[in-house]
Amino acid sequence: MRFQAAVLRSYEAPFTVEEMVLRAEPTVGEVLVEIAGCGMCRTDLAVRRSAGRSPLPAVLGHEGSGVVVRTGGGPDAAIGVGDHVVLSFDSCGTCRNCRSAAPAYCDAFASLNLFGGRSEDPPRLTDAAGVAMAPRWFGQSSFAAYALVPARNAVRVDPALPLELLGPLGCGFLTGAGAVLNSFGAGPGDTLAVFGAGAVGLAAVMAATATGTLTVAVDRHPERLALAERFGAIPLPAATTGLPDRIRRLTDGGAQYALDTTASPPLVNDALRALRPTGTLGLVARLPTTLPLARGTLDRGRGIRHICEGDAVPGVLIPRLTGLWQAGLFPFDQLIRTYPLADINEAESDCEAGRVVKPVLLPEEGSR
Repeated sequence: MRFQAAVLRSYEAPFTVEEMVLRAEPTVGEVLVEIAGCGMCRTDLAVRRSAGRSPLPAVLGHEGSGVVVRTGGGPDAAIGVGDHVVLSFDSCGTCRNCRSAAPAYCDAFASLNLFGGRSEDPPRLTDAAGVAMAPRWFGQSSFAAYALVPARNAVRVDPALPLELLGPLGCGFLTGAGAVLNSFGAGPGDTLAVFGAGAVGLAAVMAATATGTLTVAVDRHPERLALAERFGAIPLPAATTGLPDRIRRLTDGGAQYALDTTASPPLVNDALRALRPTGTLGLVARLPTTLPLARGTLDRGRGIRHICEGDAVPGVLIPRLTGLWQAGLFPFDQLIRTYPLADINEAESDCEAGRVVKPVLLPEEGSR
């Protein structure tokens, strides 16, 4: 089977859209999905800065959505041909955390999603010359017209929904909203400070507004703060003098929860200072350096933890988010700009420059 996909061949090179060859049919527990759209996530772009840990050449992309065109069947098959699906992260399904409804903390998360894939899987995706691509990225490799994925990754959605826009619900929007809904369990009467109003931060703002949580959003870009305000948050520039004190005043003594999406040590310390006693700070971005904590930031019961994939079970949270969208309470579509897959390098440039919150790549007709 031949189709078009975007390939990253070196850490410094642009993406190239090339013909790929899929040299296998779905096996038991797998589905072949015709991709309608795929979000571009900063985790995809971070491969360029992975110090060689991510194997190349590779087809990236892990916020795919599309239609199932073939299945490998199996006794527990719940996804069928013609189903509309959103693709999320991979997990083994058998370790203690997976069996405890915490697949984001799967024992094999790194190997399945980032650095190698399933050891039992032979190379099945090659270029036209037969050169094998790295194992599928996040179980997907969905910067492509088709993706062969574990059925465990796929979440069936209502076919009436705008399928090409739903992919970011599998990672970026899931992470921000899940932090609020799952990790914090925030609701009416709670207070939240969100540091960084990108895709993850704005998803957190929308989820907080939907649950009646008073939210302050911090960012350095006025246009991002304007979006946060539109979605119900109190906007606050990151350069505000006495930022933690200002947040404490706005939240009547301090935020119960804070979410940092920036990985900026100064802002992480500001977030901790902005918490009320017993407050919790969640970190979703990978810290590039050692995190120094100022004296007193963890006093009085304050806590800090890392949050992966919004503590989500995708099959539970994704339908909840689409339901909130249908009710007008989670307008994630307002953050999306679509690009043809052939314009992936323009999408990357716009994303890195902050000109777009969430790019979504659309395979073109004829690329299948």
